[in-house]
Amino acid sequence: MSAKAKRDWGETLATYTHPRVVTLLFLGFSAGLPFLLVFSTLSAWLREFGVSRTAIGFISWIGITYSFKFVWSPVVDRVPLPLLTRWLGRRRSWMLLAQSGIALGLLAMSFFDPRVDLWWLVVFALIVAFSSATQDIALDAFRIEATDESLQGATAATYQLGYRIAVLAAGAGALYIAQFGSWPLAYRVMAALGLVGIATTLLITEPPKRAGSGTAEREGKVAAFAERYASIRPTLREPLIFLYGAIVCPFVDFFVRYRWHGLVLLAFIGLFRLSDIAMGVMANPFYIDMGFTLQQIANVTKIYGFVMSILGALLGGALVFRIGASRLLAPSVFLIAVSNLTFAWLAWLGRPDELVLTAAISIDNLVTGMAGSVFIAFLSGLTNAAYTATQYALFSSIMTLPGKLIAGYSGLIVDTLQGMLSNAHRFGGYAVFFVYTALLGVPAFLLALVVLWHFEKETPPS
Repeated sequence: MSAKAKRDWGETLATYTHPRVVTLLFLGFSAGLPFLLVFSTLSAWLREFGVSRTAIGFISWIGITYSFKFVWSPVVDRVPLPLLTRWLGRRRSWMLLAQSGIALGLLAMSFFDPRVDLWWLVVFALIVAFSSATQDIALDAFRIEATDESLQGATAATYQLGYRIAVLAAGAGALYIAQFGSWPLAYRVMAALGLVGIATTLLITEPPKRAGSGTAEREGKVAAFAERYASIRPTLREPLIFLYGAIVCPFVDFFVRYRWHGLVLLAFIGLFRLSDIAMGVMANPFYIDMGFTLQQIANVTKIYGFVMSILGALLGGALVFRIGASRLLAPSVFLIAVSNLTFAWLAWLGRPDELVLTAAISIDNLVTGMAGSVFIAFLSGLTNAAYTATQYALFSSIMTLPGKLIAGYSGLIVDTLQGMLSNAHRFGGYAVFFVYTALLGVPAFLLALVVLWHFEKETPPS
């Protein structure tokens, strides 16, 4: 019997009381707060003010910022910030800088009207997205380094819990404030909530620096490189040394450990959330076009959905602790794809039925929460502690890039389909679109089986 199988539910639940695990609740909140505010909540604001679905789809490409964070992740991983790093440490210093950028960016967004200042609104949304992506780099590294492997499932779950609470605030909270107050007020309140992350970062301690197997040998080559080219001018030699240690070593390390299977892993990571991300940007415009009020959207999709996503996240964390992340990948992909069909069902009904919406949201959020904990734990296990920020940034960037690229065309796809089907069904374009996003999960499901086969083959029998 394996070690995971011997763990009882009492031991499983006890992991959620570990101080570091609890800390990730607040840091997860900080990570989750800005995402919807530059994604679906922003889409609702724009749609209510008359911005076209096609324009909203293209504006969602702001989220591609998250998909290219691996480009500057070596800087976050290696470069100290003046004064801040000496005071807070390498992870917390970058977290604090990014959190400040998020709060100030959200505050700036609140001063612009999308009907006359759409350009400036998009500019500051991009600043928020860049700051948020930078925070993710440092925060993901902190999360992985803060605990050992046995607690990665629990930290993933509490991170998801905090993230979902923030999504509730940035989703339902912002919609309520917009309904009964105004959109500028909503974004100012969200900016104030950014203080949660700032306060947490100031209160926690920096995790110790650790190194994985084979790291010393690869890092030693950096020193050898420096000695070999000691005659080169320092202004040229130092950047080359940095590039070798910060960029070459992390990627060489990954492919040394996983060989050809590394390519399969990267392809799978890129396709895992394709179904989910591709449909996400059109969710709020869909609800608004169907006739749901902002209050109804907040009540059902945000508050009720929040409860279900938390249950899913905690369930996913517990299952990872007992079963292992790799064995849960294929079921997670399948359930994510199938959950999109519930929205096709709602669209085909053609009327704002709250009961059906509740059922669709329940299924979608339960599955998304569970799959999120599974995938975070899986990605965390792929990293080398010496290159945590760079490698995890690569994984999480690849995870969102294909979905974000496709999501940018989602409004155009819905408009085109609706134009073709308007005489047959009022919301037929949306219905076909949601079926299409479900089918996007097929390649990821097949690759999940290959990933499972590899890890089962590599793990010796107990």
